[in-house]
Amino acid sequence: MKILTDLLPVLLFFATYWFTRDIFSATAVAIVATAAMVAFAWVRHRKVDTMQWVSLALIVVLGGATLLFHDKQFIMWKPTLLYWAMGAGLLIGEMAGKNGIKAMMKEQVALPDPVWRKLNFAWVAFFAFMGALNLYVAMSFSEEIWVNFKLFGGMGLMLAFVVAQSLYLSRFIEEKP
Repeated sequence: MKILTDLLPVLLFFATYWFTRDIFSATAVAIVATAAMVAFAWVRHRKVDTMQWVSLALIVVLGGATLLFHDKQFIMWKPTLLYWAMGAGLLIGEMAGKNGIKAMMKEQVALPDPVWRKLNFAWVAFFAFMGALNLYVAMSFSEEIWVNFKLFGGMGLMLAFVVAQSLYLSRFIEEKP
């Protein structure tokens, strides 16, 4: 359920763009949808994840700048800044002695600390790569290609990374008799 609520603003952005061919309308819809998802999380759980707050702040500031200045470059930077914020959060956490990936997944799988550390750094590198790739696509290709990449390319690469990570982790998971 959480992944759906996190993904809904992106899907609504994409749908609005493809029905209107207007990145500004799509941006406005994404701002409203993200705010609604954060409000829903607050009402339902009385708690909002840090990354949801970061995402809301980025969409309001960069989406707002896109609409105010009528410049699509602001919204095109949003995925990059979100990826880099997530990577920086994991890196800073690791340097402070807290492994963010372990904190999220320790209930699902038990791994040796060196594996958790490698996994955390793999996510840091992946987020750095995704942020740079988003900028490359945004600056080198058409708006339409960027919108497609934002949905399909970003999700496809994320899925491929998770599958590769799962294959790597399978070596460390012991089956119970």
